[in-house]
Amino acid sequence: MSAASPGKRLRALIDAPEILVGAGIYDGFSARAAQATGFRAAIVSGAGVSESSLGRPDVGLLGYEENLRVTRALAACVDIPLFADIDTGYGNAVNVYYTVRGFEQAGVGGVMIEDQTWPKRCGHMDGKSVISAEEHVEKIHAAIDARRDPDFVIRARTDALGPYGLDEAIRRLNLYADAGADLLVVDAVRSLDEIRTIVARLSKPVVVNMGLGVRSRATTPLITPRRLEEAGVAVVEYSRLFSAAALRGMFLAAAAVHENAGREESIERPDLAVSFEEMSALMDLPGIRALERRYAAGEPITTA
Repeated sequence: MSAASPGKRLRALIDAPEILVGAGIYDGFSARAAQATGFRAAIVSGAGVSESSLGRPDVGLLGYEENLRVTRALAACVDIPLFADIDTGYGNAVNVYYTVRGFEQAGVGGVMIEDQTWPKRCGHMDGKSVISAEEHVEKIHAAIDARRDPDFVIRARTDALGPYGLDEAIRRLNLYADAGADLLVVDAVRSLDEIRTIVARLSKPVVVNMGLGVRSRATTPLITPRRLEEAGVAVVEYSRLFSAAALRGMFLAAAAVHENAGREESIERPDLAVSFEEMSALMDLPGIRALERRYAAGEPITTA
């Protein structure tokens, strides 16, 4: 019997009684770390890929090809199912159709598509604008038609809450659900009460994007997965968990190097960096070594 598809595995996690806690990944380190630390699913963060690959913010500079290239590589290096973040679909409904085809072939279990105008902005930035709900409904129709696996998860996100308010955000997501979206996201929700209202008024499972440690200006307050589960949320994602933590770690490690610069002897700081052995294990060097032994053909031939 063939293994369950990534989409089918994602659906099982979404439909389970307990809330699904996911992480945002953006490179090989974060992908393997998410799997190694027990996350059962992850999303390839468009913001994380833009910031780590381009050194630029999430303002629509990341294109289809670069996003697809990174996503394909990450899907291949972990076993947990992944969502892809396809922003607005890189154009109109026809573009969405081929974008979904490309990302499904890349090995993810689902995609998230948002209703912002292009170039988009990170969901927690000011100045967002959205296309008409009717236009985004057609993008959802295209995404549904494009998927080959009926279990491939289509996740619709609205950014209408900031510019137009809660009622319009909910109206839009119900239209997207009627169009066939499987999972719904209102980005940048402002309170637990708002989350409860959203869950109660939507017809499909709900995702909440959550920060960790610091609440940034004008974003969602910090709420534990337990309280979100009690509110009826199906999925909570820490989309910037690894990217923000990695950047903070870089600053701390760099500061330690500068602090040691004038010393006679360096001070060991194992709390600031993983060891070579830990990194090698995480990157599956033992698996590579096993393959080398399996396919070894004896001593190399040398000539005089």
